[in-house]
Amino acid sequence: MTMLVRLACLRSLPVSGLRPVLTQGSPALRSSTLKSCPPLLKVHQGYSTKSRFGFRRGKTAKDQLQQAAFEPATDTAIRMDNMGRMFLAGGAAVGLGALCYYGLGMSNEIGAIERAVIWPQYVKDRIHSTYMYFAGSVGMTALSAVAVSRTPALMGVMMRGSWLAIGATFAAMIGAGMLVRSISYDQSPGAKHLAWMLHAGVMGAVIAPMTLLGGPLMMRAAWYTAGIVGGLSTVAMCAPSEKFLNMGGPLAVGFGVVFASSIGSMFLPPTSAMGAGLYSIAIYGGLVLFSMFLLYDTQKVIKRAETYPMYGMQKYDPINS
Repeated sequence: MTMLVRLACLRSLPVSGLRPVLTQGSPALRSSTLKSCPPLLKVHQGYSTKSRFGFRRGKTAKDQLQQAAFEPATDTAIRMDNMGRMFLAGGAAVGLGALCYYGLGMSNEIGAIERAVIWPQYVKDRIHSTYMYFAGSVGMTALSAVAVSRTPALMGVMMRGSWLAIGATFAAMIGAGMLVRSISYDQSPGAKHLAWMLHAGVMGAVIAPMTLLGGPLMMRAAWYTAGIVGGLSTVAMCAPSEKFLNMGGPLAVGFGVVFASSIGSMFLPPTSAMGAGLYSIAIYGGLVLFSMFLLYDTQKVIKRAETYPMYGMQKYDPINS
């Protein structure tokens, strides 16, 4: 098509006077003629720019997401950490306020402490035995952690970061828990206690790598844990009996979110924006979530001790509780 247009332009000029007009004519005429009839042959340098730019493509959504996930963002990471600390501080303030509110008797409903006066002796014995087994579990878990930390072979197994080691750890914890709950406390007390000790030993082996943090830091963590457990248990004792028993569904959803965040934080660096967000959810959200679980479990223990039939087919199981 371009060639036909150019030939038509040439036909509009007389052939005999084409050369004199173009060579001797005025500059205005010469320029207008050249503009209306561009040359047939045009110098063109064929570089490989077209082929080079042909393979270049923009960033896809996957590339942008990967860049946002792994790109270092120190300011965002610090901001996420500060937000997590503020969230945790707010939860602590709410817990302290609840302790003051229920502990000073400002609530119109009766709490577990008020009802403890009229509890039968068997209810008191059930709660006492449950918390004794709980204290024993904590002690055996600590002893197991120290023993595993001083055994290089076991410590090497627990510190492996492969998916096989992580899966085996979860399988061991879940399996030991299912085993101890499946054995009858009344009919097989010996096997029940052995399974209970095995479960505590497995839990101690899982947390054994924490001993590498050092003694002073571990002692601070132990004191903080004791303070949180004691304070929240007091809140649950002072609160109305079924105040926190309706949180089972939301707590399960929150546990799923924290679990997914902890798994995701294993693949993302904590200095990136997304990695810092998942890390904050796993750490600070996990602290608040399991504090709420403590409120829920405390009232669940009290409720079970009160309502479990005294002359049922099986006796009350304080280990399962």
